[in-house]
Amino acid sequence: QVQLVESGGGLVQPGGFLSVSCAATESINTFAAMGWYRQAPRSQRRELVARRTSDGITLYGESVKGRFTVSRDNAKNTMYLQMNSLQPEDTAVYYCYVHHRGIDYWGQGTQVTVSS
Repeated sequence: QVQLVESGGGLVQPGGFLSVSCAATESINTFAAMGWYRQAPRSQRRELVARRTSDGITLYGESVKGRFTVSRDNAKNTMYLQMNSLQPEDTAVYYCYVHHRGIDYWGQGTQVTVSS
């Protein structure tokens, strides 16, 4: 059972930046995939933000390409999401995601609000 603990998030003005992190209870090197999804207010769908597979390829959602970047600290079993040039439409709950041994795991979510 993989547990994911997110931190970071909060309120930021348009054009600003923010970082969120996701710490896993197992070695992230063993995961088939790890990344981030988000769910906007009044939406019932989780949208891909970024997803890195074990072959080292990272897929970014179209709406965040060029603005968001994922990185990892293997020693800390932690993945980071750096978000730049944030816009109000980036307001959402951001969820950490892992696919490991055929099972999907999700973090509890962290709120990111972009507003002036």
